[in-house]
Amino acid sequence: MVNYRRNRVAGGTYFFTVTLQDRRSDLLVREIDALKQAWRNAARRVPHLVLAAVVLPEHLHAVIQMEANTDNYPRLWQDIKKGFTRRVFAPRHQSPWQARYWERTIRDASQLQACVDYVHINPLKHGWVTAVRDWPYSTFHRYVSEGLLPEDWATDGSLSSIGFGEPTR
Repeated sequence: MVNYRRNRVAGGTYFFTVTLQDRRSDLLVREIDALKQAWRNAARRVPHLVLAAVVLPEHLHAVIQMEANTDNYPRLWQDIKKGFTRRVFAPRHQSPWQARYWERTIRDASQLQACVDYVHINPLKHGWVTAVRDWPYSTFHRYVSEGLLPEDWATDGSLSSIGFGEPTR
């Protein structure tokens, strides 16, 4: 078995992609309340700050800053996945999640900005909406309400090149 090495830095900031096994599923948006509750419960055990997040039907992206005294994001994702699975399925049901997730350590402000932009533009990139503002499961709306982004952000296609090699829908 492969022994994955993860870069764990107390107080670090990370970009994550977490995916369901069935890439044709709509489970995450269909059961969005269960996902939110699982995440809230996990956050009480593993404190962190969500800088940006988007939930798509079969995967999610998040930019998370761990609290200064912790680097335990593997426990965070374990708790979110388990909590969601227990809320949605009967006991002993096989997990709908892929066993692994992808993470990237964010090292500077330009990487942070690129990752936050990628998170917010992702529903548009995958063809779920024609404007970022139309996707309800995104921190984009928080950024708009705080005056950090305009509501028509990315509507001119200027950010369409943002990506990490992920296929479009």
